[in-house]
Amino acid sequence: MPVMLRYTRFERSIKRGVKMEQKVEQAYLYDFYGDLLNERQRKIYEDFVFHDLSLGEIAEEEGISRQGVHDMIRRCTKALEGYEAKLHLIEKFRNTKVCVAKIHALATEYHSTYNELLLDQIEQISNKILEEL
Repeated sequence: MPVMLRYTRFERSIKRGVKMEQKVEQAYLYDFYGDLLNERQRKIYEDFVFHDLSLGEIAEEEGISRQGVHDMIRRCTKALEGYEAKLHLIEKFRNTKVCVAKIHALATEYHSTYNELLLDQIEQISNKILEEL
């Protein structure tokens, strides 16, 4: 396989990965802050993010231009990102999720070794979670 063809495939796979990460981030933003959008904004944003409709499909369904759909999605994303920048709910959720995973791993290890140091670590992490809440 020619090097250029492999490089192009690699670039496409990276772009797909970036798009997937963007979709996941948009889904988180919507889950936490979507209720703050108006009904029409929610519908268009849901169609784009969750139903994977194209701008053209949404535009046809809503009776607006593709550019109008694009602008609406961009404004919604910016608003949702603004809420996260002020409230940090997603960041707190992710941190809590990491801490809970650590607690789970330590508890599992504790059950097999009965190491008191592990119990202390579990207590420290759980206290950290309680302080953040």
